[in-house]
Amino acid sequence: MKLNLLSGPRQLIAVVAILIGLGTAAAAQTVATAPQDDRYRIGPGDVLDIRILNRPQLSRDAVRVEGNGMIRMPLIDSEIRATCRSEGELAKEIAQGYLKFYRNPQVDVFIKEYHARQVAVMGAVIEPARFEMKQRYRLLDLLSYAKGPSDKAGQIVNIVRGPKMSVCEGQAADVDDGDALLSVRLSDTMSGLERANPYVRAGDIITIPEADQVYVVGNVYTPKTLPLKEPMTVSRAIAMAGGPLQDSKTSRIKVLRQEPGTGAKTELYVDLGAVAKKRAEDLMLRPNDIIEVPTSTGKSLLRSLLGSVAPSIAQLPVRVIP
Repeated sequence: MKLNLLSGPRQLIAVVAILIGLGTAAAAQTVATAPQDDRYRIGPGDVLDIRILNRPQLSRDAVRVEGNGMIRMPLIDSEIRATCRSEGELAKEIAQGYLKFYRNPQVDVFIKEYHARQVAVMGAVIEPARFEMKQRYRLLDLLSYAKGPSDKAGQIVNIVRGPKMSVCEGQAADVDDGDALLSVRLSDTMSGLERANPYVRAGDIITIPEADQVYVVGNVYTPKTLPLKEPMTVSRAIAMAGGPLQDSKTSRIKVLRQEPGTGAKTELYVDLGAVAKKRAEDLMLRPNDIIEVPTSTGKSLLRSLLGSVAPSIAQLPVRVIP
């Protein structure tokens, strides 16, 4: 639509009104899309270094922010609120307090320790530790800083939620799931799925429990303990232990199982040959199952005889028959 600004005063007034309206809408959109202030906000327990230019007697090292969010400075009678302020904002507030004593005081504030936003990563990770968050992090970020899950890690990540802290104005709020304990699948978290990769908040304790285990013993190449990270069958567990030795009795593999909550034990038997031919079911293992691969008495005796006779045969003289 083409507007003729010279067609009359009424049209001119209408055009001005439209332009003002567009300006107001644009301003509103700018405010709505303004980026949030992601600067770190000082919290209770943080430790600050405060420097005042040419005033070493007023400068302070290792000033801890009290639980009520306040700090004290020399010559200033009242407490100064430090929480919910950035380093620069607190520096300006302190400088304001010294204006009645000094002309244009220059104040710098540095956060030395970030105790207000500590989280702990524990359990089956390579490097368990406490971490001080200088910004918002997701669960996968923290697991990466702990060098990732260890070989013994199970399938679940538990987050014991710390107390929800009040959110400072202009700072992004943490999502509150309403639960004191949040559990997600480790594989989903490692894949970066958003539903299993929540934001971590101050005071959270992240734990990866160790996986349940099964034990492979007896006549296998490498008897070992195997983490039960996913469903596992008897044949697979034996294969992961290197497989049965030649003189193994694979038709009668014993699985010793203890019933949960009781002292009762059950013996189950698996025929690997029948499983390979799909004539029998490959037993699914449960936590703490013990798989014992027995030795075949006949095969063991034959191997023993061959082992003792073979060296003697090698010592006999060789004669050529005409």
